[in-house]
Amino acid sequence: MTEPPTTAPSPGSPFWQFSLGFYRVPEVAAACVRLQDEADVDVNLLFFLLWNASQHRQLSPAVVEEADRRISDWRQTVIVPLRALRRALKASPGLIEPAASEIFRTKVQALELESERLQQEALYDLARLKLLGEPAASADEAARSNIGAYERSTTRRFPKAPVDVLLAAFAKLPRA
Repeated sequence: MTEPPTTAPSPGSPFWQFSLGFYRVPEVAAACVRLQDEADVDVNLLFFLLWNASQHRQLSPAVVEEADRRISDWRQTVIVPLRALRRALKASPGLIEPAASEIFRTKVQALELESERLQQEALYDLARLKLLGEPAASADEAARSNIGAYERSTTRRFPKAPVDVLLAAFAKLPRA
């Protein structure tokens, strides 16, 4: 997920609002980038699983696979190229004056964030249309289970340290 702006309220679903708040928790952004870079984790899908966990819902690997399948084209066609462009612009190409390049990079970052919001809104709509998951005894149990289901639904191993950071941050969230 792209760093959200610190000003101006963001429209969006309860899931999007959860994601914005969770991403700002110390160490969460770095853990997400590590999972994204080392295990090709879709942070928006990961946050979807944590948001469901906050609702005491556990999702099976099959449900996670289905959600991932539904968003994969958008991720690969829109989000990944925008992220790559934003990251490439971080080292200002010599042709363009650095200040102008940074303004352009900021615009690309805003597009990337909006593309992530749209993906999350699609996931939220999926959750509203279908009652996903099974009830969990606790949000923390559901979070561990949902991340495990995501890992099992892929052929990748998730690095333990950033997963532990996310679970610890999730456990500290205020509960309604």
